[in-house]
Amino acid sequence: MIPLLTGIDREHGLLRGLTGYLTAVGAAVGVGDESCTLDVDVPVSAYIALDGRLTRYPGRDVALLWEERHGWSFGVETHSGEDLLVLAYLGVELVPEPPRVRGFVAAARSFGGPFAAPVPPDLRDGGGGLLSRLARYRRDSWTTGASFLHQVG
Repeated sequence: MIPLLTGIDREHGLLRGLTGYLTAVGAAVGVGDESCTLDVDVPVSAYIALDGRLTRYPGRDVALLWEERHGWSFGVETHSGEDLLVLAYLGVELVPEPPRVRGFVAAARSFGGPFAAPVPPDLRDGGGGLLSRLARYRRDSWTTGASFLHQVG
């Protein structure tokens, strides 16, 4: 017997769902796919480069990070090429709707005082629900082709 959902199938589903989700979040925060990267190593993570800078951190680019344990965070690039300096975590859920992420970015950008050292939330999904939450964002070439065929036929 061959299991229907192998590790490769899970990775494929995760890649397709997360790619679509990043596109939706990128559009919500005003950037295109060229600003988004994805890393399917453990833990799965993503990076979205944002336009603009913070007055408190002149000369440093800002970005959104997503990680399968902590969800979304907002940070600035360091000068040494190390990991980003995380300024805030969105928390609450692992795959929030893109407008909620946009609101988080707006709040993080407009916050006037110094950020307290943020504590990463533990949003790990032990039950496999991540794939199901990402399913609505899933981008598959066959889905695009099917809609194209439907429009032509």
